Amino acid sequence: MSKIVILGAGIAGHTAAAHLRRKLSKEHEVLVVSPNRNYQWVPSNIWVGIGRMKVKEVIFPLEPLYKRKGIGYKQAQVISFHPEGDTSEAKPYVLVEYVFGERKGIQEKITYDFLINATGPKLAFDMTEGLIPGTNKTFSVCTYDHASHASTGLHDLIREIKTTNKKAKILIGTGHAKATCQGAAFEYILNVEKELVKFGVRDKVDLTWISNEYSLGDFGMDGMLLSYGNNIMKSSEMVEMVFEDRGIKWILGAGINKIENGIAHYENLEGEYKTEVFDFAMLIPAFSGHGFKAFDKNNTDITEKLFKGFMIVDADYSPKPYEEWTVQDWPETYQNPSYPTIFAPGIAFAPPHSISKPRKSKNGTDIFPSPPRTGMPSGITAKLVADNIIDSIKSGQITLHHKGSMGNMGAACIASAGFGMTQGSGISITTFPIVPDYIKYKNTHGRDLKKTFGDIGLAGHWVKLTLHYAFLYKAKMKPFWWLIPE
Repeated sequence: MSKIVILGAGIAGHTAAAHLRRKLSKEHEVLVVSPNRNYQWVPSNIWVGIGRMKVKEVIFPLEPLYKRKGIGYKQAQVISFHPEGDTSEAKPYVLVEYVFGERKGIQEKITYDFLINATGPKLAFDMTEGLIPGTNKTFSVCTYDHASHASTGLHDLIREIKTTNKKAKILIGTGHAKATCQGAAFEYILNVEKELVKFGVRDKVDLTWISNEYSLGDFGMDGMLLSYGNNIMKSSEMVEMVFEDRGIKWILGAGINKIENGIAHYENLEGEYKTEVFDFAMLIPAFSGHGFKAFDKNNTDITEKLFKGFMIVDADYSPKPYEEWTVQDWPETYQNPSYPTIFAPGIAFAPPHSISKPRKSKNGTDIFPSPPRTGMPSGITAKLVADNIIDSIKSGQITLHHKGSMGNMGAACIASAGFGMTQGSGISITTFPIVPDYIKYKNTHGRDLKKTFGDIGLAGHWVKLTLHYAFLYKAKMKPFWWLIPE
């Protein structure tokens, strides 16, 4: 019998647990450890953030589902990693602490034969002074709770505008010089704009995009060359067209470093220190690792063997200039090189470097996007890790036949604006590969134009809405759920 422990119950952790349980016999134990009691479909937090969906429509409780499916579940948080065991426990284990119920505060050693670290990122609001969701007129859509509060804040402002006829300013984008997830902020600003139009106050609001991107449409992927109908255009041109059509202003190359009540302080690439005032802001924070520690069997600190902020995997972490970066730098199996039974799919692995070109301000401050960490690659990498563990258990030795690099993996971003079958619209961008391959696709900015394209229209919104229901169906492990691709 093998015991597989999965840390985290987000897209990556939940996906891995589902596939492992479906494909392994019941003699093998699949155990999920997560501080969260609910699964959330994060992409739909955008609709929660404008009040078009309720929280209950994007979440469901984990424990009843796992109990029905034969998956163990402990509502606990990880304290430390012990991949060699210790003087009293021969097997490798993770030390966890329960966060709910009668056992709250109690610690436990959870042993494993295989470990999947799917803990995702820490939402590092603390890396930007004053960036605290629900304070200083700033909000977030990173969790369903945050998104619900953002909806309340937005509609409070809309009511104030309608009541007083005041002018207002809304600021949306990234809240740190190296933040990622520009795509989520992009989708949110389009939805907010639609909401302002719906309530008849668009002419009263100055709507501004602020980002650490060097150019519009960078999205942490160094921008894209897109097929658009019968034409070819840059992602920067597409986003500029969308913003101009909706009267959205933009500030680029901005590293926000401090938030006061209704004031964003930032540094730009020219080294200038500036401020932007606002009545409502939604700013994506920096992502960081969780600060886990690791120890060997003698309790010696070996954190550097497992973590580089996020978990170390089979990537090339050697420092080298931007011009020498290649797709081969990126991991394929998400296996830790020091401890072969530990894996880190999804957002939990440490990227070898950024995808966008690194840039510094004239003051020496790094201002550029970190690599995007999205749901589609999280699901794909989680499944391949699960399949490799299944093969390893069945063969009796570590086997890594299943591989998938972000350098040969595509991703789709559908930024829906509005809600409903007839009222919404969608800006769809599909890219392949995520990490550009400038050798294979040297004439098309590192991407395959047959698989990298953009589209604007109602159809994209329908796809986004369909995916909401399809992936929640899949996450609930309903009949034939595995037929829905990651």
